[in-house]
Amino acid sequence: MKSFRTEVENPVVEYDILELDRKIFEFKAGKLDEEKFRSLRLARGVYGQRQQGVQMVRIKIPYGKCSAKQLRRIAEVSDEYSNGNLHITTRQDIQIHYVSLDRTPELWAELEQDDITMREACGNTIRNVTASAMAGADTNEPFDVTPYAHAFFEYFLRNPICQDMGRKIKIAFSSSAEDDAITFTHDIGFIPVIKDGKRGFKMLVGGGIGAQPRVADVLKEFISVERFIPFTEAVVRVFDQYGERNRRNKARMKFLIKEQGFETFEQRVFEVYKSITIKEIAIEDNSVVVKETGIYKTNNSLDEGYGKWKSSNVTAQKQDGLVTVGIAIDRGDISSDKARALAEVIDAFCGEDFRFTIGQSILLRGIREENLLALYQALQQLDLAKAGYHKINDIVACPGTDTCNLGIASSMGLAAALQRVIEDEYPEVIEKHNLNIKISGCMNACGQHAIADIGFQGMTVKSNGNIAPATQVLLGGGVLGNGAGRYADKVLKVPAKRTTAVLRWLLEDFEANAEKAETFLAYYLRKEADYFYQNLKGYADITNLTDEDFVDWGNTKVYEKAIGVGECAGVTIDLVQTLLYDAEEQLEKGKDALATGAWANSIYFSYAGRIRAAKALLTTRAAKINSHHSIIDAFETHFPTYQSLDAEPFGEVTRLLNTTSPSETFAKKYYTEAAHVLDWIKKFRDAQKN
Repeated sequence: MKSFRTEVENPVVEYDILELDRKIFEFKAGKLDEEKFRSLRLARGVYGQRQQGVQMVRIKIPYGKCSAKQLRRIAEVSDEYSNGNLHITTRQDIQIHYVSLDRTPELWAELEQDDITMREACGNTIRNVTASAMAGADTNEPFDVTPYAHAFFEYFLRNPICQDMGRKIKIAFSSSAEDDAITFTHDIGFIPVIKDGKRGFKMLVGGGIGAQPRVADVLKEFISVERFIPFTEAVVRVFDQYGERNRRNKARMKFLIKEQGFETFEQRVFEVYKSITIKEIAIEDNSVVVKETGIYKTNNSLDEGYGKWKSSNVTAQKQDGLVTVGIAIDRGDISSDKARALAEVIDAFCGEDFRFTIGQSILLRGIREENLLALYQALQQLDLAKAGYHKINDIVACPGTDTCNLGIASSMGLAAALQRVIEDEYPEVIEKHNLNIKISGCMNACGQHAIADIGFQGMTVKSNGNIAPATQVLLGGGVLGNGAGRYADKVLKVPAKRTTAVLRWLLEDFEANAEKAETFLAYYLRKEADYFYQNLKGYADITNLTDEDFVDWGNTKVYEKAIGVGECAGVTIDLVQTLLYDAEEQLEKGKDALATGAWANSIYFSYAGRIRAAKALLTTRAAKINSHHSIIDAFETHFPTYQSLDAEPFGEVTRLLNTTSPSETFAKKYYTEAAHVLDWIKKFRDAQKN
């Protein structure tokens, strides 16, 4: 087995990488179940791609913060292991595609040389922590959320409580009440607040986009910065223990809150919070001090584009004399060569870091105002000085059918076509309005189409027995501020090739009829959905489709609907033997944690082992096993013989996790009881088989 010891200094990280390497070997040798292997690799950022035999690797960039050095490293890795392209996601990650599974461990090891991780970028975990790209620079922010987002990321990374949940959890930190990180769409969101001179957060839970969007509830109007991480742990524990585990499409936090009712959910969070030993964590306010940069000469030749670029891409920072500069990245794709060249520009002109944004673009920070013209000219050389950062021509689009298993239509192809229409035919709209367009290739909404002024979702239509690519048109989504938002209305569905005509009508109608300074959202609400439906319904007619309508944007071949197995949140595993294997593995981790004195970790691993072992046996019964608590109840009902033994009551002991503070004595006793449960279950199963 190849060793990565020379590349990785952190023993915890090294263990992770070696484990991935070992599991790949076991999987290819037929010693590891495919579903179990999928769960493991997803939690390490390795995601199955639409194309057979290659992987998408998701690189985790917490809150989008990156350095020029790290950007160079990612570019080098993309060249060596991928196709030389970096794709910026709406969660501030970087994705590279067409990676061989065998090479993912060494790829990870190379990233770690510059402190870049893939851990928990996919799977049933707490995903990448997102945050406002303006954090630390925002003139409206009560305080910089960056150090708190970083502390959050570090606390939950590899934390046992969130390694195998029913589904993923998405986190967002906004820099101010303007809520540019769209917290209302997240499982857990934070908006900074100062109350009585103390820093804290407004905390929201249970938001989501997807097929059934939901605006998050306010769990706390104010929770201090010292308490927000332990309190979040209580939320995560409730979700882990009560959340759905069988019906994947009902396993997000928003569904748990809907099923339980918000008051019950809230009560359970407070009950679990009482059992958490450390209720306050001091977080050092280590906000970045922007470093000085030099003054750079220009050729003093002002072109027409500079004024437009400065107007749409430059924003004043809260630090005097400094500005941020946005770089629109077409559809989130940037080549490795261009990324390396940009890293040189960042080193010369920026302060401490730059940020990838949830709009799939790049924000440079700490730019001296007197360097703006020189920076513009440097970016021009890289073809990165286009006006329209986070404007209507800076279209957000997921990979769609280019690489994603779940893609129904070509998001990237459609985005390119719409961008051409805007820039060639309606350039004045870019400067005049703060409109946005977002595109997703399927209902999962990775392109955030449900919160766009103008959103498009990939679908299909059937005409004369043939299937053609189509677009669901959604209008009127947006951020209302302070944790509130509006999801777009589904207006109608049109053949995909008519989407450009739909956009032309929308822009011309808005320009002709909107009142002065009226936003598109306000205009849409004033005119109402039926106005748009009546005017657009002619485009939905499928009785006269042409040959061109059966070829999707960016493609040359006739459309064929082909959807694979989605891996966005892993797959539920119910095989008895696999679950018993899981239980043994969890108990082994519990034993290792005991040896290092990590009592809380050991207790959780022992708990996880008990649950998995019980579920393994319950799969042979007609039992409700869709959450941890239903597993506990069902085990006591279906296996009363265990309760008749000398052993402690199964449910009573299992639930001690929520009521007992971690200690050496409790951790050892809890582990011993869990080992006894597993041993009894294995013997019971063997007896049944014989």
